[in-house]
Amino acid sequence: MSKDWSIEGRYVEYCSCDYGCPCEAMGQPTKEQCNGAVGFIIDKGHCNGVSLDGVKVVATFFFPRAIHHGGGQMQPILPSSLSDGQRDAVFYILSGEDQKIGTMFQIFSVIVETLHNPIMADLDFDIDVHARTAHINVPDSLRATSEPIRNPVTDTEHRILTVLPDGWVFHEAENVSGKTKSISDIKFDLNGTHSSMAYVAWGPDGLTYDLEESRQKFPLAS
Repeated sequence: MSKDWSIEGRYVEYCSCDYGCPCEAMGQPTKEQCNGAVGFIIDKGHCNGVSLDGVKVVATFFFPRAIHHGGGQMQPILPSSLSDGQRDAVFYILSGEDQKIGTMFQIFSVIVETLHNPIMADLDFDIDVHARTAHINVPDSLRATSEPIRNPVTDTEHRILTVLPDGWVFHEAENVSGKTKSISDIKFDLNGTHSSMAYVAWGPDGLTYDLEESRQKFPLAS
């Protein structure tokens, strides 16, 4: 039986592509394969009456080619402090079950073929979309940081905005510079590669708002 759920919050991703990851526009990854990490912080959310406010979710991933070719691996990382109800709700949402075809979690349920055992740990994780900074620290598993891209000549902050009116993960995202290392089941060590962050709102039918509604509800820094 389908469950009623919704999420609003902040999202960050790290991958092995150069800045401006072409995969977000259905292109080929700049280094043939694609690996990295994603995470989101639920500022406001629920699932069948279970509050998800403040819940943080992270996952590492690997794809041997562009993600739409499938064959991917993923390992979820969740806070050990979650209640049983919150943990079950998060796994239900991540599974893509009962969700519209073409929405984010439903797509990942198809393209991820190997799901590694989840890691339950203390997460030091925060995202500041307006400052274009983020960090993730999972002891003995994952460390990641994001910061603004800097002009190589003047060292001033350089802003790149991705706009995807028909996006399936987000509509607008700040492109930043990422550094991330994973020593869990999916291993990688990336420095000065693509990272992006966005405000997101998801439900069983995908993104809750269209581009203009998203801009009004979650305005990015000018």
